[in-house]
Amino acid sequence: MAPLLTRDDPAADRYENRLLALLFLAFGLVFFDRQALAFLAPYMDDDFGLSNAQLGVLSGVLALTWALAGLCAGGLSDRLGRRKPILVAAVVLFSLFSSASGLMTGFLGLLAARALMGAAEGAVLPMAQALMVEASRESRRGLNMGLLQGSSAGLLGGIVAPVVVVWLADAFGWRTAFYVTIVPGLVIAAVIAKYVREHAPRARAAAGPAARVPVREVLRLRNVVICMLIAPCYLTWFVTMITFTPRYLTDEKGWGPGTMSAVMTCLGVAWVLWGFATPAVSDRIGRRVSLIGFTALAACCPLAVVHVDDPVLLGALMILTYTGLGCFTLFMATVPAETVPRAALATALGVIMGVGELAGGFLGPLVAGRASDVWGLDAAMYIAAGGAALVVALSFGLRETAPAVLRRREAVA
Repeated sequence: MAPLLTRDDPAADRYENRLLALLFLAFGLVFFDRQALAFLAPYMDDDFGLSNAQLGVLSGVLALTWALAGLCAGGLSDRLGRRKPILVAAVVLFSLFSSASGLMTGFLGLLAARALMGAAEGAVLPMAQALMVEASRESRRGLNMGLLQGSSAGLLGGIVAPVVVVWLADAFGWRTAFYVTIVPGLVIAAVIAKYVREHAPRARAAAGPAARVPVREVLRLRNVVICMLIAPCYLTWFVTMITFTPRYLTDEKGWGPGTMSAVMTCLGVAWVLWGFATPAVSDRIGRRVSLIGFTALAACCPLAVVHVDDPVLLGALMILTYTGLGCFTLFMATVPAETVPRAALATALGVIMGVGELAGGFLGPLVAGRASDVWGLDAAMYIAAGGAALVVALSFGLRETAPAVLRRREAVA
């Protein structure tokens, strides 16, 4: 039997970096697909004539099935003790269903395709973060999880998606933009199947098998409950912004698709930057204070969309204030991972993500879409800002979990 690898073994470090790269690409592609509809909505008007409410329904149904899949996949994974097969299947299926959106000729067909895509995508994050936690060094836990969840989505969903999707729609039509995702999705699934291990070296080096933890015990933990409350508020901020900002820029401000795409790319730049910077900062100053400070900045971003009319200035302000996606890693992955036993990790991640997507990702855009049809698109931006403000208030109740901060407190005591 081969010797177990220790925390300081170079082979374990190489595997950690390789796994991070693969999961970075996988989750980034998830958000490339998820973002595509918002950028393509102006091009689809001739075929579908989508109202703000219908656009909110399309975004919301994906969040609904994403939530249900996350809830089921996390619990199933912990019961089976398996992550990799669920992850591979999810990547294959969401690639197929995303491409199917380009085949639809009516609203109901598009709604069905988005629902199926969300059902597949919902399993990706709990599996990916659980695998990443087990492979990460303690000193890099926040950074790794931030790169995986925040920066990957920002790079592929926030920078690459608006540029590539708008270019494809202009050159070949909006349907082609949906078709392109099938090839990279299948390639990534094949690479994950070949190179990702079911149990990372550091997980194998842990002493003994972990005992199963009932879900009810997980739900009694204070940090888990607060993260569950934070999740729908932050999902309301995020999904409302990504769904309605492209239309706000084209319809309310009268900017062309090129200008809209350039400004939305600034969101992607911020997404990448803060996606890893926020968790990395939290490794040093603490999860709680980081979540409060960076979320206060995030609340300013939708307000800037409403009140700033110069695209260059708006883009710069978006880079400075679109800090929320780095915070997602904290409440949706890092804090739960540092709170619950390893045997309940995927369950906790799935529950928090599921509740957030159900209450915020599903209901948030429905309410924002209806409010926008009645009072104008300004309403959607103010709803997003309100969601972030609630997160700030809730975050004061979190108990600190960052290992470096806890060690400093113990040394002082």
